[in-house]
Amino acid sequence: MASEETAKPALGWREWVNFEGLGLPPIKAKVDTGARTSTLHAFKVRGFTRGGRKWVRFRVHPLQRDNSQVLECEALVLDQRPVTDSGGHTQKRYVIECTLNLQGQRWPIELTLTNRDNMLFRALLGRTAIRGRYLVDPGRSFTQGGGHSEPPAIEEQREEE
Repeated sequence: MASEETAKPALGWREWVNFEGLGLPPIKAKVDTGARTSTLHAFKVRGFTRGGRKWVRFRVHPLQRDNSQVLECEALVLDQRPVTDSGGHTQKRYVIECTLNLQGQRWPIELTLTNRDNMLFRALLGRTAIRGRYLVDPGRSFTQGGGHSEPPAIEEQREEE
């Protein structure tokens, strides 16, 4: 009889993720159980007000090791909070919510925005986003993409009327 823990699907140490609602292609993310919150690479991050609510506009280089493609995104601000990085530096970051699409499953997660130009991965998938849903197998990569470094095919989303 399989325990509840072994019945959960496994993620590798790096995965293709879709942050729905931001207009981005699949992003190669490092699965980082040492990080509490998930993070997306963002630059030229600017807050603004729309309809009496706080929003943030930011730019993203979606491709790893490639700054030639630049996409602009906007999202409603959930919060601004201090985040301490692995080097011990604390930075106040915008926090947004988006829908994570991973291995065909979808659920809302929080993302902090910070410039990751000097980092290998454009996104980190933190433990809060995957808690209770997945186990992490550090010997695997790209579990939904068949082990390849190319993003998996994206199914077209249909708007429900």
